[in-house]
Amino acid sequence: PLSPQEHGLDFQRLLDASAYKETFRQDMIRWGEEKRRADPGFFCRAAVERAVQPVWVSLWEGHHGCQGHRVGVDGALMQVVSDTRRLSDVQWFQDIYGDVVQTVRVVATEETRKRRNWVFVTGVDDAESECGLDQGVAFDWVITNDGDELALGEQLEVLLQSLHRRL
Repeated sequence: PLSPQEHGLDFQRLLDASAYKETFRQDMIRWGEEKRRADPGFFCRAAVERAVQPVWVSLWEGHHGCQGHRVGVDGALMQVVSDTRRLSDVQWFQDIYGDVVQTVRVVATEETRKRRNWVFVTGVDDAESECGLDQGVAFDWVITNDGDELALGEQLEVLLQSLHRRL
């Protein structure tokens, strides 16, 4: 099993949909599973403790997408943690942060995903790391990302306005 940092892998290339990522994907999944078995909150804590730009999302009026943060009425910062993969991740955040947690699922049709060069790989795309949230989570928000930028922008604007009101 491998961690990108421990094996000198190009972290940025592991984030895209390239053959480079696929070469190491199963080993990274195994490494992650070992870490989770030893400590279910390992990656969740890391996401919170090591949060740096652009994890902090700006919701300053008229400046959506800016780097920065906004302080809520109780002095708390809003943090967006992208790419949780498992029910245990969602449960960890809900246990630690309670009712302020908002879950967002981004969906695209299989046809759209194929247009984006996605190809199903048995043992990878049907693993918990890819479909662990397909059941068991009542998402607060579901955003559709099928390539219609206007529709996507409208959905995100509604989401951001709602989050802004919660601050």
